[in-house]
Amino acid sequence: MTIETLNSGLDTIWVVLTAAMIILMEGGFALLEAGFVRHKNNVNIIMKVFVDITIGALCFYLIGFAFMYGKDAWGIIGTSGFALLGDLSHIQLSISLDTFWLFQAAFVIAVISIVSGAVAERINFRAYILYAMIMTAVIYPIAGHWVWGGGWISQLGMLDFAGSAVIHALGGFSALAAAMFIGPRKGKFTPLGTSTIALPSNIPLASVGAFLLWFGWFGFNAGSTLSGTDARIGHIAIVTMLSAASGGAATLIYTLFRYKRSDAPAVINGSLAGLVGITAGCAFVSDQAAILIGAISGLLMLFATNWLESRRIDDPVGAFPVHAVSGVWGTIALGLFATEGGLFYGGGWDLLGVQVLGLIVLCVWGFGMTWLGLSLIRLWIPVRSTEEEEEMGLDISYHGVLAAYQEHEFIHYQDHYTDFSNKTAD
Repeated sequence: MTIETLNSGLDTIWVVLTAAMIILMEGGFALLEAGFVRHKNNVNIIMKVFVDITIGALCFYLIGFAFMYGKDAWGIIGTSGFALLGDLSHIQLSISLDTFWLFQAAFVIAVISIVSGAVAERINFRAYILYAMIMTAVIYPIAGHWVWGGGWISQLGMLDFAGSAVIHALGGFSALAAAMFIGPRKGKFTPLGTSTIALPSNIPLASVGAFLLWFGWFGFNAGSTLSGTDARIGHIAIVTMLSAASGGAATLIYTLFRYKRSDAPAVINGSLAGLVGITAGCAFVSDQAAILIGAISGLLMLFATNWLESRRIDDPVGAFPVHAVSGVWGTIALGLFATEGGLFYGGGWDLLGVQVLGLIVLCVWGFGMTWLGLSLIRLWIPVRSTEEEEEMGLDISYHGVLAAYQEHEFIHYQDHYTDFSNKTAD
């Protein structure tokens, strides 16, 4: 066995394991979002996550991967590799193409899950399926090609190690567009302009979801090395931990002194904001910079949450404050704190300027294409649930009698093909 073969084997094991960690984050998204919404919509949240991981993965396999990593055309889009067929020899890897696809598929599933939370409790389930197909086959892959697939933004020198911009800022601004397009939940804002609070159904459940996301983020960031022998893995892991801890600590202390109580949802989202903020620069910034990036991410998340309320935009789980705002900050912070090329380390304005340009393009692309995609879907089917469906709850409206919490052990069941209720005993 040669050293090259051994290293390739180790890299394959590492990438498959970290891909599995990222896929496990879908369980985190499911629990987090289910805990933040009302009981009558818990199952609908879970079903949307299953849409992400099933239909989303298939769309990325058939179409999205080719757009993202296929042979470059004009720096805009990939043109080969549909269903992993055709010429993909330009992708130079120490691992197999199948392994690389699995890791990238885990990322695309996370992107669509960001949008899921922002439209919770009022999106038409069928419309969500169609939007998930558009996001995973077109919107994210094309943007990913620009930065990671050899496209025009990467040629300018933009850095985004694990996706603060490509995944979180893009997904967060897509979530903002979707939330604005669909409108707030019924009763969220009063005619007087005041906001009401829909109490979360299960904060402990949401916290478990956050811990699963935190765990998966080590795969998200460290796995992006695509090599189990990369010397940066330990540093990436520690800055990921420090930024998440700092984001949670900043929100905990702020709410404790500002409101005389430590707000649990804010601390949960503050930790997640810290994770988002460090994702771009985890391989490029110091421990101390990671702590600062995380703390600012947490505080920006709080301010963005209040801004949404002031603009009467309903985001039940805080998808935009956590992912878009922290993703934007984390991408800019890389231009400031990168130990090689960062503004504060003598690198000048070049890197920072490219980071800002790339951000603007990705955010506008995500917002605009989501608005366009939902507009096209609305020509065919309603994008929003009806008032009756929303009032009853999306669990029963879209998923039959199934509900997350049942009050009775048995319910009457009538088969679609045989009416057993009319049969009598012999």
